[in-house]
Amino acid sequence: MAAENHHFIVPPEEAPHERTFMQWPVNRKVHPEGVFLDILQQTIADIANTIVEFEPVVMLVDKLNQRKARSRLLSKVELWDIPTEDLWCRDAGPLFARGGDGQLVVSHIKFNGWGGKQIHERDGLIAKRVAERLELPIVSSGVIGEAGGVEHDGHGLLMAHESSWVNENRNPGQTRADVERKLLSAYGADRMIWSTGVWGEDITDYHIDSLARFTGPNRALINLPDNPDQGDPFHQAAIETYDTLVAAKLEVEVIPEPEKRRVNNIDFVASYANFYVCNGGVIAAQFGDQETDTIAKKALEKHYPDREVVTLNVDALGEVGGGIHCATQQMPAGSTA
Repeated sequence: MAAENHHFIVPPEEAPHERTFMQWPVNRKVHPEGVFLDILQQTIADIANTIVEFEPVVMLVDKLNQRKARSRLLSKVELWDIPTEDLWCRDAGPLFARGGDGQLVVSHIKFNGWGGKQIHERDGLIAKRVAERLELPIVSSGVIGEAGGVEHDGHGLLMAHESSWVNENRNPGQTRADVERKLLSAYGADRMIWSTGVWGEDITDYHIDSLARFTGPNRALINLPDNPDQGDPFHQAAIETYDTLVAAKLEVEVIPEPEKRRVNNIDFVASYANFYVCNGGVIAAQFGDQETDTIAKKALEKHYPDREVVTLNVDALGEVGGGIHCATQQMPAGSTA
């Protein structure tokens, strides 16, 4: 379905960045175990300290928590006094788009805590507060959801799971056609590939960026289990998504899921697909399975031959349902802000 207008275009992630935004997790209702929250904050610091060697990083953190954040972060990481609750900047942070005149705007997808599943009094205002600080206009997309729930190649193509969008907890009363039209308009895209996904089994209703990612026009990487469990809804949905992408004539490369990982919790998200592309680098996860960690890194090196692939232990993010891509949000280069 064609978008109603193409006034704005969200550039591909591999396009040059002005900076990366991240969020400092602080809320004890979301993360009640102090020891784990400390590990989670250190993991966020590790990611920020890695990315800042490639491009500027802004950490969003209120003044009360800036001292602790500063002690973990390299001095090159900038701190902005914008209050946060959790770390998921891909979802709560600003989605930047560029107009025909080159002006950046925030193409705003309203964040409601993944359908009201989590507190978001602060996180629900982050995109607005960043836009105000940058003095950028906000353009409403008309949809509720998260940027992690839709993948774009920056060349006119989107893909998503229906479960993250055509869902009464986000867009009540809207059909798939309604949501598609608005997402195409928000991203400046022409075409959208839908797969079913999984409703109600995780907080995101199965975000696409934990499974499959575009690495260029009509080219994708997907993370699949070697031995799919017929009783696992995520495995079955993943196979369906793979078949859908192949049927759409995309070039799809499969990375196997790790089996000998450090964390064996059934809810642990072990996604090689949840990598982040920054200026000159690709920041990706490793899970302690030497064989699959190597396969994943080589695949990323092939897909991004002019960038350095850096892998990190981000198990703490996997334990709370996400990864590096979920924790980051890029601002395209060329802004005067």
